[in-house]
Amino acid sequence: MIRFQHLHTHFLLPFSIDKEAVCEDHMGIWARHPHWITGVTEWLNLPAEGVGAKLVERLGKWKRTPYTRYDIDSPAYQDMVFFHSYVRRVFFDTTEPPEEGQGPESLLQFYQIPLEEQNLWFVAEDAKGRSASVRVTDLRLHLYANTIGVLSIGVEAFNISASEGLWINEMMRKVYPSSRRQLREGRMPVRLAFVLEDGQGQQDVLVEERFERAEMVSFHPPLAATIRALLYFADYEQQEYEPVLDERMVVYTYVAVDPATIPEGFVDSREYEVLRSRILYVDRWGEDFRYDTAFTKKLMLRQQYRRWAHQGTWYGSTTYSNVTCCIGQFDCDEHELAEGFLIHRMYRSRYLAIALITLFYRVTLLDFAERTALVSRQLYRDAEGARISSENIRLASELRSDFLHFSNYWYFDELANKDEESEHFRKQVHEYRIDVMKNEIEVEIDKLNESLHNYYQFRNTEAVNRLAMLSLILGAGAVVTGFFGMNFSGAFGQWVFQPSRTAISLHWVSLSFVILFATATLLFGAYVVASNWRDYRESLLPRWWLARTERGARSLKRS
Repeated sequence: MIRFQHLHTHFLLPFSIDKEAVCEDHMGIWARHPHWITGVTEWLNLPAEGVGAKLVERLGKWKRTPYTRYDIDSPAYQDMVFFHSYVRRVFFDTTEPPEEGQGPESLLQFYQIPLEEQNLWFVAEDAKGRSASVRVTDLRLHLYANTIGVLSIGVEAFNISASEGLWINEMMRKVYPSSRRQLREGRMPVRLAFVLEDGQGQQDVLVEERFERAEMVSFHPPLAATIRALLYFADYEQQEYEPVLDERMVVYTYVAVDPATIPEGFVDSREYEVLRSRILYVDRWGEDFRYDTAFTKKLMLRQQYRRWAHQGTWYGSTTYSNVTCCIGQFDCDEHELAEGFLIHRMYRSRYLAIALITLFYRVTLLDFAERTALVSRQLYRDAEGARISSENIRLASELRSDFLHFSNYWYFDELANKDEESEHFRKQVHEYRIDVMKNEIEVEIDKLNESLHNYYQFRNTEAVNRLAMLSLILGAGAVVTGFFGMNFSGAFGQWVFQPSRTAISLHWVSLSFVILFATATLLFGAYVVASNWRDYRESLLPRWWLARTERGARSLKRS
């Protein structure tokens, strides 16, 4: 039976924070912080309540872990040196002091719950009696200034059967059931738990989920208590965040096959190809391909990276997995095993960074797709009333501004100069359809902006026409009053300004006409301004008054 010498998996859960909802629920925090990202640490230090209280009590809260050392022996040096300098500045949390007037020093923050002295286990059980318990080696949290977050649960196991390793990856990635049938048929755990073990072997369940009651709340799925406990700082019931993908976490995994359990020539065998397919597509153990053979082989040809295939080392990526697979541990050319196994070291450093960056791209673009739809819905409702509100115009402007910031600050076509890193990045970008999604959303936002531009042009044309009409009427009034104000003499002056008893009626008729015309002109001007007050409001009222009377930003997502 094939065994795994070493299994190391990071279960990655990307989620989107509803910034408006969080700021509304915790106004005191962001009243003290002008930037969203600078208030995040204080938010994470709020008292834990509910499902996460016991976990936080025993393990502690999230602690920020920026890079502080940059010498050649430091983790920062080894993690960052392979990337372009602009990637180092953007995608790594550092303690560099900010330049004066430039706001926070970093637009992302790394957090960790230290587990060095803790013996924490991740447990899963299904309805058919199968179970697994695996050691949790690290808990990480990446939070970005655009309100995207990635939770990482790292687990490790040694000397286990391939069947058990595949079951761990396939079952522990689930975060909520897609149906009750999944639970009955054993395709979804009926129990997920974090269990803390002390030095005497005594176990304490910190949090567990049995999915005995599961229902959606305002389109949000019933997220497992194990996840909600780790995200204790945000209230899931109040819709302060939502998972961006489906019911599965992304599986970023490393597998070292035990060479003592495989026959000679296994590297080039069909059995190894079947095993790689099972790992890549996060399926359980099987003697043959899970799907049609021709289809699977064609798909794997595109999704696998073969540069080191002659040594039995394969890489692969799909929309829900990222795999490093090798045969045992060995000296890699001049990279000595005594210095640490090169393939596992790259898995834990540069390739993990690439996986997180590409996942961040995908999740951000999916979030943009949702926001674009929600803003368009708001504008559509306004268009039915033939007038777009200033608040919805602000939402559309913020959407366009945020997308420009993503394109100009976060998004790069190339992360590193080295071929291997670039090839890994391009494969993941292709699988995630990042280029296609980015172009589609860019077109949608440009069209949205163009429609608002046309709306503004139409409104400006209306305003100019009103002004022209009002000017014409006021001008006519000025001509009339000016005519009567001229120093005419002779018969005209006697009839109008110094009338005799016989011409007094002409005097009063002329005077009444001028008064009525002037009054009607002023009233019409006031009517035009009052009936179109929303068009003139921002121009006439002082800014401090507008700031006081405008409604604050509200969540588009929260019901």
